[in-house]
Amino acid sequence: MRFGNNDDDRDEDLFDNERTEPQKPPVEKKPEYKPEDPDYWEQEESEWDHLKRRSRIPFWVWILCGLAVVGLVVGCWIRYFSPYVEDATQYGYVESIEKRGMVFKTYEGTLIPYKELMDTTRIYNRDFVFSVADNKTAAILKEALYKAKPIRVGYKKYYATVPWRGASKIVVVSADTVNPDLILPPEFAPQRK
Repeated sequence: MRFGNNDDDRDEDLFDNERTEPQKPPVEKKPEYKPEDPDYWEQEESEWDHLKRRSRIPFWVWILCGLAVVGLVVGCWIRYFSPYVEDATQYGYVESIEKRGMVFKTYEGTLIPYKELMDTTRIYNRDFVFSVADNKTAAILKEALYKAKPIRVGYKKYYATVPWRGASKIVVVSADTVNPDLILPPEFAPQRK
């Protein structure tokens, strides 16, 4: 009978033999304390801890975040606060000027340019739509509107609008009335009697 044979128990079992190599005793690990444990502050510092290499990832993350913030600030400055046209001039008649806005009240206006009025070969293109930078300039524009006087405006043009500057990308910064005799060509100048 094969399964009842006890002769197998006398043979050496290769898996149960003890090896001749000496086994190392297990190394006792020091417990790792967290700063919340009171023993954390009482444990001895290793003299080699200061030589361990620290991870440089946070340093590069801070640099990349700083560059991203600087890029956003520069991009916003160029888009919203830096004019791409300065010291530009337009001549014409003020068609309308009004104070608009829900939170930020700004003066918005329309100017009919001289070159559009006097050009008979082309179809009328567009009005000069603008916002006004300050109340003094808006008062000059209103006076020119009521008296139907020609006016010269100095303006700046921005890439985008911001609510406190007005609803237009064109912002009028100066205005003064002009003599129509000096602006218009002689054939279009008003005749004085």
